[in-house]
Amino acid sequence: MPITLPENLPAFDVLQNEGVMVMGEGRAARQDIRPLRIGLLNLMPKKIQTETQFARLIGATPLQIDLKLIRISSHETRNTAAEHMEEFYRPWTEVADEKLDGLIITGAPIEHLPYEEVTYWDEMKQIFDWTQTNVHSTVGVCWGGMAMINYFHGVPKHLLDQKAFGCFRHRNLAPASPYLSGFSDDLLMPVSRWTEVRQHEVDAVADLIPLIGSDETGPALVSDPGRRALYVFNHFEYDSNTLKEEYDRDVVEGKAISVPVNYYPDDDPELPPTNRWRSHAHLFYGNWINQIYQSTPFDMERIGLESM
Repeated sequence: MPITLPENLPAFDVLQNEGVMVMGEGRAARQDIRPLRIGLLNLMPKKIQTETQFARLIGATPLQIDLKLIRISSHETRNTAAEHMEEFYRPWTEVADEKLDGLIITGAPIEHLPYEEVTYWDEMKQIFDWTQTNVHSTVGVCWGGMAMINYFHGVPKHLLDQKAFGCFRHRNLAPASPYLSGFSDDLLMPVSRWTEVRQHEVDAVADLIPLIGSDETGPALVSDPGRRALYVFNHFEYDSNTLKEEYDRDVVEGKAISVPVNYYPDDDPELPPTNRWRSHAHLFYGNWINQIYQSTPFDMERIGLESM
């Protein structure tokens, strides 16, 4: 089954050329089927790149997905054309009365700030509460995951002395989890952050279940069944060149940056990087979509009233 996107969204042609099944909104409206409604609250500066990355992953499942692009109501982006935002994104205040089967909250380049100093923190708190009444299952990614786990459970984030940057080995801590179906015992995940949550502080919360972790970079994926949420502190969704683009940008700007760990062949930035996480990225988001499909109410008005 395809993912439903506006035909003039840049991701439509990109994914269609990659062989991902995509469907225009007009054709989707004629389908006698209830698609899963998945929202993407996109907090990243490069909106088009981020929406394409997530659409690629959730569009690879056998189910029909209706992707809704959402932005913060109280914040105007400066890195994406206003015309793109106006045409394809809706402010959260406009969707606050609606129900979603799933929601992805992305990272944001504000991790150095205390949560309370983020200009749109009050709206984020409203959104976190809204996920408990209007969203069946939520995935928070990087800053989005750290902010959610802090808001719901008080787990703090800690500033790192050096940026965690590269592809780090991780362990599968819960092979029986349905979210890790098909996962190997260890895997690589791209990491790019200046902050971390710490394993012992996650372990101190009885309601949280660690699923993936790294000896080098700490927790990577945590399940929160009581909140119907998953917290992903690293970046399954990254393209092959995303870390390269970050590295090249910082080099050009003269910033102190190390070559991303275990990313380039022989750690040589002159060589093209190799993607060794793509299969696990598709597995994770496919498993998440499958769990939503099996447990979400057919009557969307009952979302938020029934547990997974």
